[in-house]
Amino acid sequence: MRHSIATARRMLGCAVFAAAATVTAGAASAQSDDLAKYHAMLSDPFANPGWFAVDRGEVLWSTPAGPKNATLEDCDLGLGPGVVDGAYAQMPRYFADADRVMDADTRIAWCREALQGIPFAQSAKTAFSKKNEYSEMQDLTAYVAAQSEGMPLAPPMAHPREIEAAAIGEALFYRRGSMLDYSCATCHGHTGARIRLQELSNLTEADEAGAVMVTWPTFRVSHETVRTMQHRMWDCQWQMRMPDIAFGSEASVALISYLTRTGAGAEMASPGLKR
Repeated sequence: MRHSIATARRMLGCAVFAAAATVTAGAASAQSDDLAKYHAMLSDPFANPGWFAVDRGEVLWSTPAGPKNATLEDCDLGLGPGVVDGAYAQMPRYFADADRVMDADTRIAWCREALQGIPFAQSAKTAFSKKNEYSEMQDLTAYVAAQSEGMPLAPPMAHPREIEAAAIGEALFYRRGSMLDYSCATCHGHTGARIRLQELSNLTEADEAGAVMVTWPTFRVSHETVRTMQHRMWDCQWQMRMPDIAFGSEASVALISYLTRTGAGAEMASPGLKR
């Protein structure tokens, strides 16, 4: 696995170098072509290291753990205890037993506490791995998401709390703040925007939001590990120099609710693969 990741990084370096040389020559449009070729080479599922995380997560799901020495096989992800197939595609959603709206990461951490006795705070603390490492939470979420492959995003949006969460998420998406006076919409509220070589999706458009949301969790080549949407929320807030957004917080789930609602209908294709 380390060899394949190192190879991918060398390929990325070559692609970026070639793109930079093209800019010097005055042909800026070739940048996107070079990066597209790079992504195409890694589009084959067998070239995506994210599937290792799925495999690890599957083992973790059925392995007794925690003070209660129990598995997660009775975890209710919204479709009934033990039902994993299609569950990720229908989240975030309201859970009566927790009396709150949860996304997949948050619900899995909740199940770990309820079923295995692993404190939610412990799951939150270890949810995001360091570069070239992995965490149990990331692997578990990758496994759950992969069981919705090919299924359309269909967050319920029926319970008042689900509608409320999406509305709060939309407000947060446009809320500017911190030293940069940025919001999520600053980068992701326009079509055709980009930062250096990175094209920015317009997450206010259904097709673009859907194309993004269905590929998370995703393997980040630059991080050399799988990342979840909870990590994406945290990382975006950090890049905007906002205060840290807590794992599983109502704010993070609200943002994910809004983005999932916007992209509803797109077919799941996780784990994805990104720079």
